[in-house]
Amino acid sequence: MIDVATPGGIAEAWLSRPADAADDAVLPGVLLFVDAIGVRPRIFDMAGRIASWGYTVLAPNVFHRDGNAVETSPTEPLDTDEKRAEFFAEAMPRVHALTPDLALPDIAAYLTALTSRPDTSAPLGVVGYCMGGRLAVRAACAHPDLVAACGAFHTGGLATEAEDSPHLGLPNARAEFVFGHADQDRSMDPAQVERLGEALAAVGLTATNEVYADAAHGYTMADTAVYDEAATERHFTELRDLFDRTLG
Repeated sequence: MIDVATPGGIAEAWLSRPADAADDAVLPGVLLFVDAIGVRPRIFDMAGRIASWGYTVLAPNVFHRDGNAVETSPTEPLDTDEKRAEFFAEAMPRVHALTPDLALPDIAAYLTALTSRPDTSAPLGVVGYCMGGRLAVRAACAHPDLVAACGAFHTGGLATEAEDSPHLGLPNARAEFVFGHADQDRSMDPAQVERLGEALAAVGLTATNEVYADAAHGYTMADTAVYDEAATERHFTELRDLFDRTLG
């Protein structure tokens, strides 16, 4: 863990680099935005896998205003529907409280934390899971000169009718996008998927906007009851291909 100074206070962040990378090796940076379950062992594993492709990966505790990484994560896997429901009853107020006016200055601080490292180069990639996907899209839209690739997986609320919907920022972006939506996700229904696709096409962005069949919201999270191995491996393949194309 390292500490990142943000306008809202110190945020812990998990840093991963390839195990075989020399200390002075300069690698492209990737900012990983966590889901509502927080910075925990599953995120360490995912960050490590992405780092093994040749990247410096930073996964900040986006809920730092509510507590440290341990305090904002569960103490055991959410491997039953009952455990998930109990945890999310506590977690969702944190998610709703992280409004764009708070998130955007934090995002700038996380990006600075990566680009200021002597072992990390730009442009950067961003990737987010569940609510973290909205943060990833906002990062790509707010920092087009820095973010060259954006992935968002099982993310809801990307293209709503709200005036601050993430998709409305796409005219400012220049990144390539990969979206892997969960099938029958109530937070990202077919109408939103279509609206997102139209917004991407309208501004001429290179993008993949696909629904993963039979995959539930949260499908990449192996410490929950909704984990789907096939969908998770597909997401890793598509994410790696994205980063290979744009960050090499």
